[in-house]
Amino acid sequence: MNGRDTFSTYNPIINFVFYIGAIVFGMFFIHPAFLVCAVVLSAAYYLSIKGSRGIKLVLGMVPVFAALAVLNPILNTRGAIVLFTYFGDRPYTLEALCYGMALGAMFVSVILWFASYNTVMTSDKFIYIFGRAIPSLSLILTMVLRLVPNYQRKLHQISGARKCVGKAGDAGSTLEKAEDGLTILSALTTWAFEGGIITADSMRSRGYGSGKRTSFSIYSFGGRDKLLLAVMLVLIGVITYSAAMGGSAVTYTPQLEVAGPENIFVITGTVAYFVFLSIPTVLNILEAITWRILRSRI
Repeated sequence: MNGRDTFSTYNPIINFVFYIGAIVFGMFFIHPAFLVCAVVLSAAYYLSIKGSRGIKLVLGMVPVFAALAVLNPILNTRGAIVLFTYFGDRPYTLEALCYGMALGAMFVSVILWFASYNTVMTSDKFIYIFGRAIPSLSLILTMVLRLVPNYQRKLHQISGARKCVGKAGDAGSTLEKAEDGLTILSALTTWAFEGGIITADSMRSRGYGSGKRTSFSIYSFGGRDKLLLAVMLVLIGVITYSAAMGGSAVTYTPQLEVAGPENIFVITGTVAYFVFLSIPTVLNILEAITWRILRSRI
């Protein structure tokens, strides 16, 4: 992390409820106002916990968004306003372009939420939430979620070691690059199998599955957690009710129809959605301001 992430210090249930709401809403709401909130606030929170290291991912989402927006009208030709034609008479419509932009914004926001999720929701938090109810499944999910980052770290270690002798797969002929790449893959696979065996032996020697499981947790559910959970549940209720009443209604094809501010539920839903998604970022900003004030008094 670039600094102290205040939101991650709350009870894991708070973190999990927020991400469930942010990701589920992000996958269903394609109204422009909701999409703007999702993209801006997901990027803001990710940058607040990653700092300058997160700029690369955020900027990398720009071409992804552009590609999805531009490619959708090629696959979907429905729409009333034709911008131009290609391949003879295939129309490239404004409505399909807008729908592509909506899909791109939705994809970007969900990816950014998952990126910050991997930083905030550590394996011990996941086990804390589900360890007692579904211990075996929570263990499996925790191990699966750790696979990709662990593989990436080990791959960098192997590649770095082999790069010292010119065998990292980035130099030589095509055949030599392929051979070096397969060697690295073989080493990575061997490491993965060996790690799995060691983990299984360690769990067996510790008596995993031989009796009723006990658990220990350093997390508590205090007053600030109860207050924030109540606020989040109220906001989720307002967002859900506003959407059910047409506050997020939008149709892109074959004709563009977007619920506007004349519908009061668009305003209430958007405001509640903005407040809900801004909770982690606002907490971090308030913590940073408080810290600066305290330091200035020293």
